[in-house]
Amino acid sequence: MLVFEIFLFLPLLLPVLISVAFFTLAERKIMGAIQQRKGPDFVGFGGIMQPIADALKLIIKETIIPSNSNTAAFIFSPIITLILSLFVWSIIPFGSKNFFLNIDLGVLFFFTISSLNVYGVLISGWSSNSKYAFFGAVRSSAQMISYEVVIGLILIANLLSIGSLNLIEIVNFQEWIPLFLPLSPLFLIFLVTILAETNRPPFDLPEAESELVSGFNIEYSSMGFALFFLAEYSSMIVMSILTVIVFLGGWLFPIKVFGESLILSIKTSFLIIFYLWTRASFPRFRIDQLMRLCWKIFLPAALMFVILLICALFSFSGTI
Repeated sequence: MLVFEIFLFLPLLLPVLISVAFFTLAERKIMGAIQQRKGPDFVGFGGIMQPIADALKLIIKETIIPSNSNTAAFIFSPIITLILSLFVWSIIPFGSKNFFLNIDLGVLFFFTISSLNVYGVLISGWSSNSKYAFFGAVRSSAQMISYEVVIGLILIANLLSIGSLNLIEIVNFQEWIPLFLPLSPLFLIFLVTILAETNRPPFDLPEAESELVSGFNIEYSSMGFALFFLAEYSSMIVMSILTVIVFLGGWLFPIKVFGESLILSIKTSFLIIFYLWTRASFPRFRIDQLMRLCWKIFLPAALMFVILLICALFSFSGTI
């Protein structure tokens, strides 16, 4: 039965991988427009075939395994990272009746699987037997674990407000008012936190070219690097969809002209553009600034908001 369900899940992965491929094209085009340059425009009409060319280039390149590395861990760490990033898609609803799995603990499942990604990064840095890769892996582990605490507190606030961890019920709860309005401080913190959680600029310290020469994946070439690349961009898209579902009403829209999946895609596209805009606009943080932002600003702010929300809910229930 499990094998049959996995077989049914495979057709969902093809559009995900295609969207990741063309996400790279959109990133280079948008950043080119911000920086007043063209971006890719040679391969295909207007550069539309550039993702395909990049994929073919990575496939035909030679796979190099360092002689002093732990070979088994070195090979399987990018595979584990990609599988975990794609597995999260199984619970993402694209409409009220358009989903693969609808589980009551959807948010908890999402948070559990996404937090496992740190193991793939840590194993890759350790198995490479390179000090630059290991430093990048340690940075990534500290960064991802730290910001997952903040994400967990923010999701607790949503749980207290809605009373459910089911992603479809969270969207239906926002039929009249999206949660980013009453929970606007947490929404702003969440926007910054997902940048750090996915190692995106200006919080891409695990991949800092200036001191780590690409960080934990420095020893990877060919398809090993491609798998890490796909996992990172897949995580960016899925975190954007989670933000839309939790704070922006998911597929709900006042005027029901478009389909639910199209509305969800449009909202997600705006968040993806936010990712790209921040990359082109802000310089990279130092590692001490990044950790201080989490532990001394975001964590106390999120914890204080959760406590105030609990007090408000108890006082409201006491008046009824």
